[in-house]
Amino acid sequence: MKKRLFTLLGMVLTAVLLVTGCGSEPAPVHVHEPGQGRQPETVTQVSREDAVKQQNALKAIARKDGEKLQILTSFFPMYVMTLNVARGVPDVTVANLTAPQTGCLHDYSLTAEDMKKLAGADVFIVNGGGMESFLAKAVETNKRLAVVTASAGIPLIREGEEINPHVWLRIAYAREEVAGIARSLAALDPANAGAYRRNAREYDGQLAELQQYAGDKLKELKSRDIVTFHEAFPYFAQEQKLNIVRTIQREPGTEPTPKELEETIASVKALPVKVLCVEPQYPAGAAETIARETGATIVVLDPCVTGEAGPEAENSYLETMKKNIDTLYSVLK
Repeated sequence: MKKRLFTLLGMVLTAVLLVTGCGSEPAPVHVHEPGQGRQPETVTQVSREDAVKQQNALKAIARKDGEKLQILTSFFPMYVMTLNVARGVPDVTVANLTAPQTGCLHDYSLTAEDMKKLAGADVFIVNGGGMESFLAKAVETNKRLAVVTASAGIPLIREGEEINPHVWLRIAYAREEVAGIARSLAALDPANAGAYRRNAREYDGQLAELQQYAGDKLKELKSRDIVTFHEAFPYFAQEQKLNIVRTIQREPGTEPTPKELEETIASVKALPVKVLCVEPQYPAGAAETIARETGATIVVLDPCVTGEAGPEAENSYLETMKKNIDTLYSVLK
């Protein structure tokens, strides 16, 4: 079996994974009251400078001639980023741990097949910030696995005791994650360091164009208020100066009780702007009821967490985020 080295980021990940991410306990509907303002605290578990140092200091993985480097990613956003960074690099494979339609890893449980994938991987790329909390024990016991935490060094939003891990939806932070992945792979696989860096620069250029497009498109909206059903978009809202005036937050994929629905309808009726943002990964039944009772407009914002596996996924983030930007412009202009 090829030699695989446990790295410093593996130890960092164990602490990061244990932080609550999207939430594992069912939560009641939570509605942010108007006028309160959304100024959540941000926390940084490792500074940007230290994250860069740790990534550059990773020890190279020893491989025999012709032996492939097996890179595993935790879920779809990490898969898309890593595909772009490792595109065309010889003797390197990129696979995703979870099925590409899994979405955010809410209450995900490892399967026997997942454990086999982890055992066969050389490098495991995760988002961090609590998104992969279910993996802490499995990663801790696999001491030969090199773990890369893409969000290392990025300020994370914390509201109460919960960390929000959806950093990739702020385009600037997606660019940081791509850069961190490239630095880490260059250190772990120095023979192909130049290719990883070139690919990352090319993809970063595309992300920079997307970031500019979003800024230009959304800078002069007549309204900047939206209502969301899940805490996926605070990072995006911060970047684009949108105001999430209500978050009807419940365990994703579940429906509110009749009493909760009644209270939510009353609250949304009081809003001057009635735009309900739903995600395609979860049922929209509650949103449809609220819209029918309040006259609100329903729009779909995609958190970029599902898609198809394979090379066609490379442009998934760019295409989905552009669609999100255009959708918001169409209802808020």
